[in-house]
Amino acid sequence: MTHEQIILISTAASIGFFHTLFGPDHYIPFIMMARARKWSYIKTLWVTFYCGIGHVLSSVVLGAAGILFAISILKLESIESMRGDFAAWMLVIFGFSYFVWSLHRLMRGKAGHTHLFGGHKHAYHDHDHAHDPAVDETHTHKETTPWILFVIFVLGPCEALIPLLMYPAARHNYSLVFMVTLVFGSVTILTMMGVVLSGVWGLSKIRWQALEKYIHPVSGFVIFLSGLAILFLGL
Repeated sequence: MTHEQIILISTAASIGFFHTLFGPDHYIPFIMMARARKWSYIKTLWVTFYCGIGHVLSSVVLGAAGILFAISILKLESIESMRGDFAAWMLVIFGFSYFVWSLHRLMRGKAGHTHLFGGHKHAYHDHDHAHDPAVDETHTHKETTPWILFVIFVLGPCEALIPLLMYPAARHNYSLVFMVTLVFGSVTILTMMGVVLSGVWGLSKIRWQALEKYIHPVSGFVIFLSGLAILFLGL
C-alpha cells in the first residue's frame, strides 16, 4: 500500500469522525426520541445503527454509480445537495409535527393511542401516579418513529464521501474505493452510536421531576431546531 493510499484511508477515518461529531442531525434525533419514548439502550443503539447504515449506503450507491458510469463530480454534488436539503426539511417537519402533536396531547390530557408516531395505550389515574402516554409494555401498536428516522437518514447524504474519498480512491483501484468506504462508514456509524449512547446516558442522570411531562414537546422542538440549523447554518 502506497503512502498516498494510507493517507486516503486515514482521511476517511478522520472525515467520518468529524463530519458526524459536527453534524447534530447525526445524533440529536436519536437522543431526544430515546429519552422521550423511553427506549432501552439496546433499542436506541439498534435504531441508530440501522439509520446509520441507510445514511451511508445511500451515498455509497450514488457514488458507485457515478464511478461506473463516469458521472461528473459536480452532478453528483448537486444531487447530494438536493438530497441534503430535502432530508433537513423532513427533519424540520418531523420535529415540528412531533412538537405540535405532543403539546396538543399535553394540553388535552387525553388518553389513548398515538397513531401518528406509534404511541402506546395509556390511562391517567387520579391517585398515586400518572403514566407516560408514550410508554406501556402491553401495547399492540408498533412504533413508527424509528422508521420515520430511517427514511430521513436514507435520504440524507454523506456529502464528503463521494468527492473527497470515493472518486480520489477510484483513480487507484476499486479495492481502495471499497476500503475507504468501509472505513468511512464504520467510523461514522460507530461515532453516531457512541455520541448517542453518551447523550442518552447523560440525560438519564438529570432529574426532570416536574418537567418530565414536557419531555415530548421539548424533544420535538429540539429536533426541529437541529433541522433548521442544518438548513440555515450549514451544520
